[in-house]
Amino acid sequence: MVKKSYLIFLLLVILSFSHGQRSEVGVLLGTSFYLGDLNNIPFRDAQFAGGFVYKYNFSPRWALKANILFGKIAASDEKNHSFAKDNDGNYLWDYRERGFSFSSPITEISAQVELNFFNIYNVSHKNQISPYLFGGAALFSFNPQAVYKETTYDLQPIGTEGQGREGMQKKYPLTGFAIPFGLGFKANIGRYVSIGAEWGLRYTFTNYLDDVGGLYYDFTPYKGVIPSNSYDIITHFADPSTVKHSPNAQRNSTYKNDWYSFVGVVLTVRVGNEDRICDLKTNVKIKRKQGKKR
Repeated sequence: MVKKSYLIFLLLVILSFSHGQRSEVGVLLGTSFYLGDLNNIPFRDAQFAGGFVYKYNFSPRWALKANILFGKIAASDEKNHSFAKDNDGNYLWDYRERGFSFSSPITEISAQVELNFFNIYNVSHKNQISPYLFGGAALFSFNPQAVYKETTYDLQPIGTEGQGREGMQKKYPLTGFAIPFGLGFKANIGRYVSIGAEWGLRYTFTNYLDDVGGLYYDFTPYKGVIPSNSYDIITHFADPSTVKHSPNAQRNSTYKNDWYSFVGVVLTVRVGNEDRICDLKTNVKIKRKQGKKR
């Protein structure tokens, strides 16, 4: 499904070049990070990210933006110094004792609306800088993984909280929808180039970006049924703590859905006939120097 969406997106971008005087194509280079059960500090464990950007400018203030972004998110209880408290403010436990860790690739396609604070033009003697806001909708894919005895395993097929087993919920999907929103600052360089920086958060509708979202599951009835090597792998990822937890004890630190974020520098180039930039309804007349009358 995601691969087909990429092809459809690329086709729409190619077709849109017929309106090239209003189009920009470029790249985003930066980092990605995650907020959830294993991390609540922005930019902790930030990973390299990048992707492609297309914009269609309806006016000097409004634009429709489409992205294909690739990144990675990662976190571990070892680095998460959050402590659980009861209603009276007393510490219950240190989440570092759980021993969870994960990493996951993130691939996103999105459509966003961008609003510049100021009218911004690629012509001389006009506003060439502006902060902006953006928001929209996104489709993303992920795949949480973790390491055991120097081997990396996909966590979703394991069903670390008993997903897929009798009487339990289905395994969570590895694709989902998100709501991207954020802010940025851009500057035009000459007629054709724009450079800026932006920070975008993504609210997801899953609590399983990190494979941690519910309760501990009792795998002991499956001992002897599942091959011993597989049983060791499953039970390790289900509860990597040295002090094992009771079945149905809370495995996550919050029931809130997870977030991920892209932060980076955006570089775009206008394509098409730039002399027709005035086709945009700017209501601005470009003054031209005239020779002196004799």
